[in-house]
Amino acid sequence: MNDILVLASRNKGKTREIQNILKDFPITIKNLDDFGPIPEVEEDGETFDDNAYKKSSFTARVLGYPALADDSGLIVEALGGDPGVWSARYAGNNATDQENLEKVLTMLKDKENRKASFKCVLSLAIPTGAALTYEASCQGEILLKPRGENGFGYDPVFYYPEFDKTFAQLTIDEKANVSHRGKALKEMVSEFDKVLEWIDIHMP
Repeated sequence: MNDILVLASRNKGKTREIQNILKDFPITIKNLDDFGPIPEVEEDGETFDDNAYKKSSFTARVLGYPALADDSGLIVEALGGDPGVWSARYAGNNATDQENLEKVLTMLKDKENRKASFKCVLSLAIPTGAALTYEASCQGEILLKPRGENGFGYDPVFYYPEFDKTFAQLTIDEKANVSHRGKALKEMVSEFDKVLEWIDIHMP
């Protein structure tokens, strides 16, 4: 059994969340920072699905290990679904989390409808290109200003009514239970023994 799963990301917050969720399985989660320089994947897909598969299959092929990628983003009703697949670069290609967040708040300045959702698509691919896909979303609304110190990305302005908190005010475990990524991972984890078997059978 190949016990390394590469997370096709350099995002430390995301890596911590996924390591935490998969901590009880006989698998080591590494991310791209553990492998030195590899080419960047251009995330030019039209859907979260396209981008997730592009990242996972490319990473698996280049590194020779099973790779897990997620593409996720914020969908804001009053902005016609934006930032969507452009969530990580909404304010420009090298935009920081803070710049992206501020752009969303600026675009929503005069809007009454603050409804939003986070969507996540997970793709787990092996070097031959075969992949498994999981997806989930969660509903909330965008606050007028940030609250909380945890999380990353749009978490400080994404208010989750059931907890009366933003995602940035939740603990890592609370967030794992209700977030889009947490739910998609939970779906994958619920059959992870089968996933490990699938990897074992299909790994070249």
